[in-house]
Amino acid sequence: MNEKYSKARELRQNSTPQEIMLWTLLRNRQYKNYKFRRQYPIGNYIVDFICREKRLIIELDGGQHNEPNNIKYDKERTEFLKSKGYKVIRFWNNDIDNNIEGVFEVIRKNLDAD
Repeated sequence: MNEKYSKARELRQNSTPQEIMLWTLLRNRQYKNYKFRRQYPIGNYIVDFICREKRLIIELDGGQHNEPNNIKYDKERTEFLKSKGYKVIRFWNNDIDNNIEGVFEVIRKNLDAD
């Protein structure tokens, strides 16, 4: 099996609490029958969540994403994903912990946009 697919499987098996919380809202086509996948490889990257139909990627960030090297990496990663035609939205883990309804409202608006 390809290394990135093995890594994606490992990430799915070791999800953060915030990833699990969001996945419960996104899985099983719960919103307008949109299918999401989690820990999905694109190029050299693995995205947290993706709705391929709407070309929407959702990323969850912990505090380590606020470090200079990670800020640069995330920017390059986002630019690559945008160049492939995806829209990337990011949320902090504390957004999931403290305002999951608001997070899902932003996701709904992005899914409903044409």
